[in-house]
Amino acid sequence: MAKTEKIIENIDRIVNNQTKIRNIAIAAHIDHGKTTLTDNLLASAGMISEDTAGKQCFMDFDKQEQERGITIYSANVSMIHNFNNEDYVINLIDTPGHVDFGGDVTRAMRAVDGCIILVDAVDGVMPQTETVVRQALKERVKPVLFINKVDRLIKELDLTPQKIQERIVKIIKDVNSLIKTASPEEFREKWLVNVNQGTFAFGSAYRNWALSLPFMKKTGTTFADIVEYTKQDKEKELSKKARISEVLLDMVISNLPNPKQAQEYRIKKIWNGDCQTNIGKSLVNSNPDGPFVGVITNTLYDAHAGVISTIRVFSGKIKEGLEIKNINKKINERIQQLGIYFGPRRIPLSSMVCGNIVAVSGLSNSSTGDTICSTDIEIEPFESIQHTFEPVVTKAIEAKSIKDLPKLIDILKQRGKEDPSIKINISEDTGETLVSGLGELHIEAKIERYIREKKLDIIVSKPIIIYKEGVLKPSVEIEGKTPNKHNRFIMKIEPISDEIINLLKSGELRQGKIRKQDLKDIAAKLREKGMDSDKAKKTVAIYDQNIFLNLTRGVVQLNEVIELLIQSFKEVCMEGPLAHEPLRGVCVEIIDAHLHEDAIHRGPAQVLPAVKTAIRQAIIDGGAILYEPKQILRIDAPIDYIGGIIKEIQNRRGQILDVAEDGDLNNITTKLPVAEMFGFEAGLKSATAGRGYQSLIDIVYEKVPRDIMDNIVKQIKKMKGIN
Repeated sequence: MAKTEKIIENIDRIVNNQTKIRNIAIAAHIDHGKTTLTDNLLASAGMISEDTAGKQCFMDFDKQEQERGITIYSANVSMIHNFNNEDYVINLIDTPGHVDFGGDVTRAMRAVDGCIILVDAVDGVMPQTETVVRQALKERVKPVLFINKVDRLIKELDLTPQKIQERIVKIIKDVNSLIKTASPEEFREKWLVNVNQGTFAFGSAYRNWALSLPFMKKTGTTFADIVEYTKQDKEKELSKKARISEVLLDMVISNLPNPKQAQEYRIKKIWNGDCQTNIGKSLVNSNPDGPFVGVITNTLYDAHAGVISTIRVFSGKIKEGLEIKNINKKINERIQQLGIYFGPRRIPLSSMVCGNIVAVSGLSNSSTGDTICSTDIEIEPFESIQHTFEPVVTKAIEAKSIKDLPKLIDILKQRGKEDPSIKINISEDTGETLVSGLGELHIEAKIERYIREKKLDIIVSKPIIIYKEGVLKPSVEIEGKTPNKHNRFIMKIEPISDEIINLLKSGELRQGKIRKQDLKDIAAKLREKGMDSDKAKKTVAIYDQNIFLNLTRGVVQLNEVIELLIQSFKEVCMEGPLAHEPLRGVCVEIIDAHLHEDAIHRGPAQVLPAVKTAIRQAIIDGGAILYEPKQILRIDAPIDYIGGIIKEIQNRRGQILDVAEDGDLNNITTKLPVAEMFGFEAGLKSATAGRGYQSLIDIVYEKVPRDIMDNIVKQIKKMKGIN
C-alpha cells in the first residue's frame, strides 16, 4: 500500500509539468501481445507483481475479456518512468486487437500523441496492423515500432541470426511502406521507423526482454548474445540485462512528443476552428492558463460512481466542481470527481492542466466524442471521431417482458453513448430496437452479454445485413410542393464517382453544413477528384458519402430555409426510398425554388415533406439500386488445404483476388458478401482441419445483382414493417 501511495504522490507531483508527460497507446493485430507487454510495463512501475506479469493480463479487468482471452475495451493507466534521473508520467492506453472492437482504437488515438505499433515477429504485418497504423496517422499520432515474440523465431523456427535479422528488416520495411502511404506529407520522412534513431525495438513481452540499437550500444549487448541466452533458456538473465520496460519507455520518452509539441501540429487536423483566434492559439500551444477545452474520448458506466468519462484536456485546467459546456449536446454539466486511471482503480486528484488524460464523473448526459469547454466561451467542436469501418451487421433486440422495456431502452442508450461505432435505433412506442455493429461479436460482447448481465430477458434476432441505396444515372428535374401549395422546390440527383466516394469516406472533408472558411479547400479537393469546378463551389453540405449542392440563382429567401433543406437532405441520406437503408454516393442538387414572401408559410411542416419527397422521387427516377457490404479478407492456411478453402469461398458468392505462397502457407485474398458470411469461420476451420484463420483487410460496398435485389428489398421492408 505504501508503494502505491508513493507512486500516486509522484504522479501528482509531475502531471502539471507538460514536458514530463507522454500520452501513448499500444496498438496491434489480435494476439500479437499488447496486453502482455502492458503487464510488464506495469510491473516495472511497481503496480503489479513481476512474478505474474505477462500472465496476469491486468488491463483485461472485465470478466468477459478474461473468459474470451481477448481485449474488448480500451483500458487506461498512468505510471511513472525514470529516464536520465528524471521522472516522467506515462499515460498509456491498451487497445483491442480484434477488428470488431476497432472503434475503441480509433477513440484512443484522439486521446494520445504517440503510439507503440506492436508486430508479431512470426506473423509479420497483418491486416489489423495496417488498420491501426492508418488510424494513428489519421489522428496525427506519431508511431514507434516494437517487434514482439522474437524468441519464437529462435526456439520454434530455429532461424539463424542472419535469417532473424532479415525477417526484422522486412517487417520494418513493411511498416515504413504503410507510414509513407498514410502519413501527411510533412511527416512522411520524419516519422519513418529508423533503427539508428532508436524508434524501433525488438524482444519478447512474455519473457520480459527487449533491445534497441541505442540500448545495445549503451550496454554492449549483441545480437549473438540474444540467440545464446534464448537457446540456453537463460531469458530470465537476459530480462535483467535488457528489461523490456526500460528499453521501450526510454524509446517512448526519447522519440514520442510531449503534449505541447504534439498539439502544435495535431490541433490543425482534429479541430474545426480558426487557429489564429485566442482560443485557437491556446489549443495549439497547449496553454494551461487558457480557457478549458477537452474532448471525451471514452465513457463507461460504473455501478458505484455512475458514468465515468475519459477526457483529453487540450487547453486550460480541469478541476473538481468545474461547470462545463457540452458543445455537441448544447447542455451544461458539472464535474464531480476528477482523477487519473490506475488500472481498474481511479486515483482522485483535485486539478490537472492540459495535456493530460483524465477520468471524470458527473457528465451523465455527455457522450464519447463530445467537445466540452468553459461555460464562458464559444468554440467550434472537434472533428467527430470516425472509425475506419462502418457498421455492417444489425440485430433486432426486444425485451421478453413489457415491464423491462424502459430499462432495456436506458441500457441501449447508455451503450450507444459509450461506443459510437454501435448504432442504436429505438422505437419507444413499440419497443422495437435495431442494434448495428462492426460484426456479430461486436454486438454480442458489448450489447447482448451486457444486457443479460443486468438480468434482463431479451429476444435477439438473427443477424441482419446493412445495405445501402444509390442511383445508376442522373434524374430528371423533380418538383416538390409544400402541403399549403405556396412553395415549390426543383430538385435533381446524380451519382457520385468512386473517386469522390472514397474522398468522402476518408474523412478528409468535414461532415454537415459547409462553413464559408472551409468551402475553398473542399471545392479544390472535389475538383481534384473530377467534380465540375462550378458545381464544387456550390457545395452546401456533406453527409456520410453524399453531397448537397445549391445550384439556384437569385432565390432571395433561400438562405432563410437553407437549414431545413440540409435537414431534409440528411434525413433522406439516413433512409433512402427503396428500403429505408442509408444513402451512398448520391449528389443532391436544388436547381430552383419559388418561395412565399411570408416566412410563416414556409416553416418546417411545409418545407421538410416537400423537399424529402422530391429527393426520394428523383432517386427513384435515377434508377435506385441497392449496394451490399463485402469483406475483403486475408486467409492464411497450409498449402494442402487450398482446394477446400476455394470451394468454401465460391459457395458463398465469393471471389478469389490473389493467392500467394509464404513458406508452407498460402495467403489467399478474397472478397465475400457479408450476407453470405454467417458460419464462414466454422466452415473455414472445417475445411482446414482448424489450421486456417482469417483477417479483415477492408469493407467495400458493391451493387447487389439485379436477380436478387427485389427479393432483398422485400425482406428488408418486411423486417422493418414497411408497406
